[in-house]
Amino acid sequence: MGYYGYYGYYFDPTYLLVLIGAVLCLFAQMRVKSAYHKYAKVPSRTGMTGAQAAQRILNMSGIHDVRIEHVRGELTDHYDPSNKVLRLSDTVYGSASIAAIGVAAHECGHAVQHDQGYAPLKFRSALVPAANIGSKAGIPLIILGAILGMNQMLIQIGIWVFALAVLFQLVTLPVEFNASGRALAMLGDYGMMERDEVSSCRKVLSAAALTYVAAAATAILQLLRLIMLFGRRDND
Repeated sequence: MGYYGYYGYYFDPTYLLVLIGAVLCLFAQMRVKSAYHKYAKVPSRTGMTGAQAAQRILNMSGIHDVRIEHVRGELTDHYDPSNKVLRLSDTVYGSASIAAIGVAAHECGHAVQHDQGYAPLKFRSALVPAANIGSKAGIPLIILGAILGMNQMLIQIGIWVFALAVLFQLVTLPVEFNASGRALAMLGDYGMMERDEVSSCRKVLSAAALTYVAAAATAILQLLRLIMLFGRRDND
């Protein structure tokens, strides 16, 4: 069989790719939680809550058709473009910390992207159905192909379908980085934070960006593993 025996029974070197991905995600999560919790203890000089800051940014950006809602959880904040709803978590909605305002401003950045027709956001939104299929059906198709006597057609379809989920992760990167850039610029331009506070916000948002980088890297590594694994089996 080669490569330390039959897969599933002996050590497969491609598991190292899975391990690298897990370490990257763990590191990113630790960084974002550390940065967020640090600056969640630092109050903004304006005294505005995350919800108030978000409303002010939307108003000053000329956006009046986006609702702001409270959602449970920590760091569950997101912008829903299909319903034009900006949802802020427990630790952001009513908090007047630098971290809360930074996160709220980031989500407003997505609302501004949507309002201005930002191309990468539109592309990512269009990819959502395909990405959902890829994340749910890709691996099962590959497993089914393996069960059915290494059916290469099913395996290749599974890999290509899974690649759509990887593409979604890659397209997410410019969308998130751009939203953070917009957030920091708006906080300064709209006079909502002083320079040192904006710098602190940048640290929070930069740490958060690592989670998207780690997710994209992990998805790429998983795709690479699938290609290496089944490419090798063709040669065995």
